[in-house]
Amino acid sequence: MPTLYVVATPIGNLSDMTQRAIDTLKNVALIAAEDTRVTKKLLSVFSIDTPTTSCHQHNEDAKGTWLAERMLSEGIDVAITTDAGTPCISDPGYGLVKACVERGIEVIPVPGCCASVSALSVSGFDTREFAFYGFLPREKKALREKLLSMARGVEVAAVHESPYRVIELVEMIADTLPDTRISCSCDLTKLHEKTIRGTAGEVLSMLRANPKAEKGEYCLILDFHGVKLPEEPSRAAEVSLEAQLVEQLLQGLDLRDAQSELVLQGQKKNAVKQAALRLKRLLTEDEE
Repeated sequence: MPTLYVVATPIGNLSDMTQRAIDTLKNVALIAAEDTRVTKKLLSVFSIDTPTTSCHQHNEDAKGTWLAERMLSEGIDVAITTDAGTPCISDPGYGLVKACVERGIEVIPVPGCCASVSALSVSGFDTREFAFYGFLPREKKALREKLLSMARGVEVAAVHESPYRVIELVEMIADTLPDTRISCSCDLTKLHEKTIRGTAGEVLSMLRANPKAEKGEYCLILDFHGVKLPEEPSRAAEVSLEAQLVEQLLQGLDLRDAQSELVLQGQKKNAVKQAALRLKRLLTEDEE
């Protein structure tokens, strides 16, 4: 029976490449790589000449199935790697692993670097329990809602962010959940790696003061212990929208126009739509 090896690679420092990872990549028949160009540079450092094939986020479902079938038909072992760190952790790999698991192919981890785990270990926070979220939404409303959902559900969260958006992310955290403590790590394991810690406002000030903030890759650990959450919308707010719709109906508008009128008045479109659906159900029940 063939085997798939999930091989972690260095995230910046080549000295973090394990001997087991080197031996595995030398001994498999094929390496499924996120970017073959990046992986070939790594392989050349360790004199590994194993063939590579691409398996990235845009093709991993179909390619994963194809590779798993090939492993079975040819009886070959395959390793999967990403450009840096551990496959499947905010990186491609899921499609191939899933395809192998479904076909009964043994999947074995070859552990090594993982940026989020490294950042957690140096945060200084109580990380006995945490959740990993990868990259958060870019759109501001969706980002705010996601942060609130995270803070209500977990006490410590690990996220990744681009150097071009890290300041915007911390601005949103400072605005939405100002009591949040942050450990912000950049370029972990590299020559100029740096971790800054403090409240959201303090970390924001340090990032703004750094002329080189838009360089490197960031992993942020968010500590929500003791953070005061804004109150959730009350049921009364939902009822008030229904009441406003009824008022518009009494003035001679139909339900569709009543919804449009409330949106024009500044109400959120989705909230108005949900209120209209509830009102419609109530009216239908009364007719029955």
